[in-house]
Amino acid sequence: MKSRANWTHTWLVVAVGVVCLAFTLSMSAQVETKTNTATGQAESVTQVERGEVVTVSGNDLVVKMDDGTLRHIANVPESAQVMVDGRELGIHDLKPGMKLQRTITTTTTPKTITTVKSVTGKVWFINPPSSVILTMENGKNQQFKNSQQSKVQRGWTDGRCLGP
Repeated sequence: MKSRANWTHTWLVVAVGVVCLAFTLSMSAQVETKTNTATGQAESVTQVERGEVVTVSGNDLVVKMDDGTLRHIANVPESAQVMVDGRELGIHDLKPGMKLQRTITTTTTPKTITTVKSVTGKVWFINPPSSVILTMENGKNQQFKNSQQSKVQRGWTDGRCLGP
């Protein structure tokens, strides 16, 4: 008897799982999402910094920048190299009074990401401008919220204009 009860319980669990899966698939088929990414033209900004070595102590460097500020650069790696008068020098080769220059190039590439959700359903309730509740094709109601950043576009149904 227990074996038959176990089989009945197993089939019941499987049936509930199939119903839930079918419900999930029918809900996801009613809202279609498309995302597009557009890449803009890259822009580069070049900045040149100049300074003079004030002191070197171990792997610490103090540089007086062209604007008069002192910049402390701590723990300069042994592998770091700079060009001074056409020669590559390491941290321990630098002496007070040496002129340093570095060029920094920053490149940015803008990206615009647009996501469009298309929904099929009949308007059941509108709470402008924050949300709308639609009756979906399966007869269930589903709420859609409008964030401040999204743009609602007009749609047409049965010859009537929907939207703002």
